[in-house]
Amino acid sequence: MVVAATALTLLVPLLMLIAVAIVVSMGPPLLFHQQRSGLDGREFTIVKFRTMRPEREPGEADRDRTTRLGALLRSLSLDELPQLWNVLVGDMSLVGPRPTLPEQVVHYDARQRRRLRVRPGLTGYAQVMGRNRLSWPERIELDLWYLDHRSLVLDLRIVGRTLVALVRREGIYGAGGVNRGFPAPVPSDDIPATPPSAAAGPVGQGQSDPDGAVS
Repeated sequence: MVVAATALTLLVPLLMLIAVAIVVSMGPPLLFHQQRSGLDGREFTIVKFRTMRPEREPGEADRDRTTRLGALLRSLSLDELPQLWNVLVGDMSLVGPRPTLPEQVVHYDARQRRRLRVRPGLTGYAQVMGRNRLSWPERIELDLWYLDHRSLVLDLRIVGRTLVALVRREGIYGAGGVNRGFPAPVPSDDIPATPPSAAAGPVGQGQSDPDGAVS
């Protein structure tokens, strides 16, 4: 919370610049709000800078609705900065499993629901291991591995690798703009004992990202 408050204070000029750019290029609203599942499955409202214009026709693809400014904000992960407020008020932590949609959480089996035992993070182990290049089952496994090994040293390593990933701008989107493998219950015997490789193949069907949900 101290880090989030300090970061928000230092980033005020940048936040104001982004806010003006969004209002000028897309008009209001400035922020995107969405319900996510947090600690112990309790829902909270996540906030991000808006990156997409309204639909011009029903069912228009998210990628087609993303503006040039929105694409730039996503590529630099600047759309995620308002989540520092979620950290400040206690909905999230700096490091932890990324918060997922309630409709995704209902597909978790009992073992996968372990990722809800900690506050979701602004960044996490799955994000520095491949981000959206990974399928959902792979990302869940990495989150569970993090829960079993988390420590201050590991958190600091994740923060450091997050900064590197932001500079390289890798893994922002899955192949074709889709996150592979929408989470579905699987037998516990089918779960690997060690974190999967970022190079593992497709698992299940794809799920497109909501506005700004590129984590």
